This record gives sequence, C-alpha cells and structure tokens, in this order.
Amino acid sequence: MANFNIDSTEKRTYDAIVIGSGASGGWSAKELCEKGLKTLVLERGRDVKHVTDYPTAGKAPYEFEYRGSVTLEQRKDFQTARNMRAETFHWALPDDEQPFVQEKPFRWFRGYHVGGKSLLWARQTQRWSDFDFEGPARDGFAVDWPIRYADVEPWYAHVEKFAGIAGNKDGLPELPDSEVMPGFDLSCIEQYFKESLEKNYGGTRHLIQARCAHLTDPQAIHTAQGRARCHNQTMCNRGCQFGGYFSSNASTLPWAQKTGNLTVRPHAVVHSILYDEKKGKAIGVRIIDGTTKEAIEFYAKIIFVNASALNTNAILLNSTSNRFPHGLGNDSGVLGKYISWHNYRGKASAEYEGFKNKRTDGRNPSNGYVPRFRNVHKQETDFLRGYAIGIGGGRGMGSDTSMIGNQLRENLLNPKLGNWHISSWMMGECVPIETNHVRLHPELKDKYGIPQLVISCDWTENDDKMVADYVTESKAMFEKAGFTNVTATDTKTPPGADIHEMGGVRMGKDPKTSMLNAWNQVHACKNVFVTDGACMTSTGTQNPTLTYMMFSARAANFAVNEMKKGHL
Repeated sequence: MANFNIDSTEKRTYDAIVIGSGASGGWSAKELCEKGLKTLVLERGRDVKHVTDYPTAGKAPYEFEYRGSVTLEQRKDFQTARNMRAETFHWALPDDEQPFVQEKPFRWFRGYHVGGKSLLWARQTQRWSDFDFEGPARDGFAVDWPIRYADVEPWYAHVEKFAGIAGNKDGLPELPDSEVMPGFDLSCIEQYFKESLEKNYGGTRHLIQARCAHLTDPQAIHTAQGRARCHNQTMCNRGCQFGGYFSSNASTLPWAQKTGNLTVRPHAVVHSILYDEKKGKAIGVRIIDGTTKEAIEFYAKIIFVNASALNTNAILLNSTSNRFPHGLGNDSGVLGKYISWHNYRGKASAEYEGFKNKRTDGRNPSNGYVPRFRNVHKQETDFLRGYAIGIGGGRGMGSDTSMIGNQLRENLLNPKLGNWHISSWMMGECVPIETNHVRLHPELKDKYGIPQLVISCDWTENDDKMVADYVTESKAMFEKAGFTNVTATDTKTPPGADIHEMGGVRMGKDPKTSMLNAWNQVHACKNVFVTDGACMTSTGTQNPTLTYMMFSARAANFAVNEMKKGHL
C-alpha cells in the first residue's frame, strides 16, 4: 500500500501547475511547456474542444427554435445569468455553481470552461504606455508600478506576433504601436468623425481603428496553429471554428499540447494552494473534483495563478497556514484590497443626415477607438486619470411601427434606409481605493465546501466626475461634427458590468504595500506567480487582456530561468 501511495503521488506531480485556462492561463501554459516543463492546467469548468464544442457557431437565426430566445424552462437554473441567448447559452453559469455575497451591487461575469473568457472577450488589444505605468507615482494613488514600458515592450511584441493583431501604426505616445497586420476599415461616418476631431481639437484627440486580436493576414506562425483568416461573421462569442480570433482553445493550449508536456484537467475546482512550512514555499494545489466532490492534491515546483481576478483573490485568501494565517503571501495585509475595474457607465449616440448615397455593407468585428485625452501630459480636470472612448457607426434598414393595420404591414414588408447613426461608450480608469475589497465569508460556503466570496465595491466621487466629463465632452464632440439627435447619459450601471475586474494581488516595489514583485512573483512565496487581472496595480483605460497575456509570457520565462538557477 505504501508503494501504491508513492506511485499515486508521483502521478500527481508536475514541474508546474497553472490554475485557469483562459487568456493568461493559456499563455502561462504555452511558455512553460515550450521550455520543457511538464505542466498541469487546472480548469474548474467543463472541457471545451476547439471547433467540435462550439454548437452554435455559424448558425443562422432561423436555425434556432425560438430565434435565439431561451425558454423559461431552460432559464430556471440560471436566474442570475444576464443577456441569455440561445447562441451563447452553452457558456451560461448555473446559479448554484459559485454563489457570492454582494455587500454592494456588483455584476460578476465568469467563464468556467476550458478556454475561460478567452472565448467570450471583446478581443480589443491596446498596449499600455508609461503614461499608465507612471500614473500612480505621478498622481499619488495606489502604489508605484515596479516596471515601466521599456521593461515589457518586447513581451508585448512577443504575444502580439503569436496571437495575431489587426490594426494600424498610429504613432501615438499615449498608445504605443503594436505588431499588427492590416486593420479593418472605418465606416464613412467614423472616418468623418475622425476628421472632425482633428479639425476641431487641434490634434489632441484622435480616432483610430481599435486594435483587435483577429487574423486579417495570417502568417506562418498562425497557419502552424491551425488558424485561418477572420471571416467577419461577428459571431465570435459563440466560439470560432476558424480560429480567426485569438483564444486559448484555438491557439496557446493546442500549441502547448504539441510539446507533449501539457495535461489539462477540467472539473477541477481549486480549493487552495498548499504551503510547506519547512520548505518555506508552496508545494501544490488542493482541488475539489467538480463531479465527485473528492478532494485531490497535485504537486509542483512552481504555481501560476490565472483563475481570473476575483477568483484568484479567493483562492489566495483561502490558502491559509501557520505562516500565512490571512492568505498566502499576505504579509502586507493588502490581499483582496484595492479591487478595481473599468468605468463603462457613460453612453452617447447621435445621427447624421449626410452620406445618403452610402450604407453599411458587411460586418466589422472591431470598432473605432479614441485613446485617453484627459490628464495625459498634465492634470487639467478635477478628477484623476481619464477615459478612452469606443466608437461605432452604421446605417441600416428600419420601419415605422407607430401605426396599425395595413400601413403597419406595408412598413414592415418594405423597410427603408434611415439616417447614419453613431454611438460611443466610455472606458474610464477607476482609481483603486482600499475600501473596495473582497473577503471570504466566515460561515457561508458553496457546494464544494469553499467559503463564499464577499464583494464590497462601489463607485467613488472620482468616477462620478469622470462620467460627467464624458457626457459633456461627448455631446460637444458630436455637436461640433454636425450630428443631430445627440444624447449622452450616465447609465448608473453597478461595478463589474464592464467585466474588467482587477487588483487585490497588486504588483509593487515594497513588500509592505504590495503582493507581487516586478516579475509577478509573490514577495513572500517565490514559487507562486499571479499574472491575471489580480496583479494589476492600477487599471489604465485600455482593454486589459493583452497586458495579462504579456505578463504571463514574461513571468513564465522568468520562472523557468529561476528554476534553472536553483532559486525556486
């Protein structure tokens, strides 16, 4: 029996364990496997195989029994899910999977399946600049980042070349250029607005084509992944059978699998990270099997935590020991604190009566993008930091449905072209504050016996002022462009609605005020790395996933080198 136990332990021992299979976890696994490490990826949800497990990919509306609606019977176990549609119902999270306590209203979107939210993301990929990395030090919020743009620029390029990014070389210091293939065209209304900004704001505000993780001109590295050019179907969140956009399932996980070093274990609900008091380091991960509820332990020399920001916080908080009674690596006491996100509350729209000889043709998986222009070179407003703006516009067919009878029937059968429309949405930087936090409930547990997460996050006065500025400036920009029916509003949506949770395990120079060093390495537990959104010291205004992927690749290579030196 002793030999059997030894054999069993050996079978559950790897060089590295990656918790989570989404965008950051996939990159961690790819880099570790390429460097020769036998790597176990733990995914709490079900398995999803590329192509074969995208049941609605390419389906037309008439192929759904209820034109995409989800029946009441189907909804009964998904009351907390939002925007339920048949096209994406296979990704929905049942109510009993992971209940949490909303101390204040919060929307928590999760992707518990192999591939995680890399199958669901908006695919927007804008780099950070030193205006972002230097923000806390300059503006006096959070703590100083332990890195600058020069430290990470090669890793941005490394990730972009492999993932495939469509866009342009824009030459903007506030948004460094990426490694790109040809971008998608702006519509005529977007191009018109771009020219209006240049004319009316003296080159201080720019509309560019947002960079996005879509293949428009696949290179050899992409065909080697088995991926093909984006078909502009704009059905991306159903799963793409062409691999036209980047996802773990289409790209990094298959690449890691080809090395022979990857093992993926779905239905692995991580309970905690195991810490050895004598060795002074983490030795493995305890999971609860999602189907049998059995507790199982896996062992490894290094551990990467990529469970998505809030779940990463929950895992570390639940990883207690004599050495770390308040959570793994939490000597500073900041674990779970300074949670932040993006501010998408502001929305605006307008119409334009020109371009009557043109209409929208085809589909565009990307959109226009106005990089942050507030408080970039100097503090100029009564709020800290700023916001970027997403822009989309088009012209479609519509019908007047204000009447009844024969005229209504005729209008529905003979739709007419309306005016060009344009819309915008803000992407504001939320300044992290200590009171915005998560913690474990002392009594409530989920069906796996794991403490429920308490989320206590709210907007600040800084956020309110930023939204007000966006509303004012959006109206002004649209009106100067000659648009009509201009509206701009604060939607008052609760935190989390943008799906960009960050922080709680922040990077920093000082172990007394941060959890991670410049290499995403836990200060007090050197063989544990956190490279998903939890590591973020501040949030910037850019869509954050590209930065998570960059951190993951960079940290994985550092970890392998440290292992070779015997430091881990």
